[in-house]
Amino acid sequence: MNFLAFDLGASSGRGILGILKDGKLELQEIHRFPNGHKTVDGELFWDYPALVNELKEGLKKALAITKDIAAIGVDTWGVDYVLFDKDTKAMKRLPYHYRDTRTKKYVDEIWNKVSRDEIYSRTGIQFMPFNTLYQLYAHKAEHPEDFENAQFLHMPDALAFALGGNFETEYTIASTGNCVDAKTQDWDFELIDKLGLPRDIFPKIVQPCTQSGILSAELQKELNAPAIPIIKVGGHDTASAVVSVPAQAGEKFAYISCGTWALLGAELNAPSLDVKNQIFTNEGGVDRTIRYLTNIMGCWLLQETRRDWVANGKEIGFAEMSKTGSETEGFKYLINPNNAFFSAPDNMPARIREFASRYTPEAKDMSDADILRTLYDSLGLCFRKKLADLSAITGIDYKVLNIIGGGTQDKTLMQSSADAGQITVVAGPVEATAIGNILAMAMALKVVDSLDDARKIVRDSFEVVTYTPNKANAAKWDAAFEKFNKID
Repeated sequence: MNFLAFDLGASSGRGILGILKDGKLELQEIHRFPNGHKTVDGELFWDYPALVNELKEGLKKALAITKDIAAIGVDTWGVDYVLFDKDTKAMKRLPYHYRDTRTKKYVDEIWNKVSRDEIYSRTGIQFMPFNTLYQLYAHKAEHPEDFENAQFLHMPDALAFALGGNFETEYTIASTGNCVDAKTQDWDFELIDKLGLPRDIFPKIVQPCTQSGILSAELQKELNAPAIPIIKVGGHDTASAVVSVPAQAGEKFAYISCGTWALLGAELNAPSLDVKNQIFTNEGGVDRTIRYLTNIMGCWLLQETRRDWVANGKEIGFAEMSKTGSETEGFKYLINPNNAFFSAPDNMPARIREFASRYTPEAKDMSDADILRTLYDSLGLCFRKKLADLSAITGIDYKVLNIIGGGTQDKTLMQSSADAGQITVVAGPVEATAIGNILAMAMALKVVDSLDDARKIVRDSFEVVTYTPNKANAAKWDAAFEKFNKID
């Protein structure tokens, strides 16, 4: 069977054709396109109409290969949304980008109405100023007219809707926004009421692996396409990615879904809502699981560093960055890669020098190679710290760290992760999100029976790379970890 997965990240999107046959899955990338912020009057947005056109182009390319497409699924990054007019279904305005800073000035105002602890105890979601709850509050405060006769859809649901999907949202993506009751897995309308947000903008929530519409009659005619089912997969890209962790049935595993963000966590059967552990979040997973994880600014720092260098005439690819970082002396400078100082785009190399110089004054003159090694060292140490936090909460001593996603292609980052934590790293599959997207569609159509069966298909279909920690450097990493723990 053939499945068409659209997987959109913060920097690019892809259309992937998945061919499932005899218990094995093959992938064929058929369309790739850039994605990123669009600045309008000093505010950051996503170009939703352009993204819709890219999905249509990807579908057109898929149909040129085969008309036999069993289903279409869409996943994206979390929290962002599109507001539509209820009657005309027209977009109210371009959707805000989560890195837009408008929400920060409303945080204290929100917490004066509902405390941070109460919000966490209800939703189980780690505080981020760009979570949907804060975005909607800021949006309503600044553009109340957008909320007249309005309903919102999270980004993957909005894109699926443009193809013919139902006007409803999917649980895993809805869970990212601070608006969903972690226990009932439905909107927390009591919280929503306390913040003065109108109930009627919130659509019905459905579980992943659910059919939600078919390809629109207009697109069927335009593209000479059949009535292809549209499936709600794990709409949040990490929810789809975690499906592809190649774990055995019943295994207690820790993972990092490593891309622009590095999401480190474990899979639970029920939310953990202790307010002492608010650095961890309880996001929804496929098969009603909980993705208990923490957000780390992963490859974003490397991506933004490269973008700055290329814009200033230094042509360098990620493979060269990885090689340079591995060959440069380590532990000279460290940063906290998760500090909010690094959350906005632009000028990343200068930001890294400035931050590192707060602790080591010489860092203000660090070379480009030093910047790269600083990122690899600091990310590895950050992973070590967060994994230790996770182990302390769950009571599980994780012996293996599964790292999935595009970041696994960076061999230096993978080895740094193993060395920093003195833990075996199993890296892969690379296309974790697309794989999970496809397998969720297969589960919806009863082609795959369960999540455990889906993971067996992953193990049987894709190679992984094992990184063993270099014990000779353990003492150096331990010393660096002591320094890292003193960095804000």
